[in-house]
This record gives sequence, structure tokens and C-alpha cells, in this order.
Amino acid sequence: MTFDPAGLTASDYLDGAREMTAAERPYLAYLLAEEAARRTADPATAAAIRASFPDPTATREETD
Repeated sequence: MTFDPAGLTASDYLDGAREMTAAERPYLAYLLAEEAARRTADPATAAAIRASFPDPTATREETD
């Protein structure tokens, strides 16, 4: 893995998204998956990535 963000690939971001999911950090996973989808040339693959990591703030329920 490289330390230059410009050198990261969609696969690198997707790996990070999976790691954040395992660490119970859904918003970071979502952000990393969005970047992976953005770097993916195939629209169907990008849509599948986005579907796998939905925005956790869209489904969050408020509690008192």
C-alpha cells in the first residue's frame, strides 16, 4: 500500500471500507466506499458498492 492518497485505487478504498465496517465505524466505511465507487469506471459496479455501504445517517433514528 502507498502513503500517497493520489496513488490509492478503488480496491484500496474498498478494503478500508470493509475494515471500518468490521471496526463498527459505519460512517467512515460509507465515505471510503463512496470514494471507491467514484474511482470505479463501471456504473453497475459503482452502484453495487454504494448499495453495499449505505449512508448510515439516512437510516439513523433519534432517541431521547
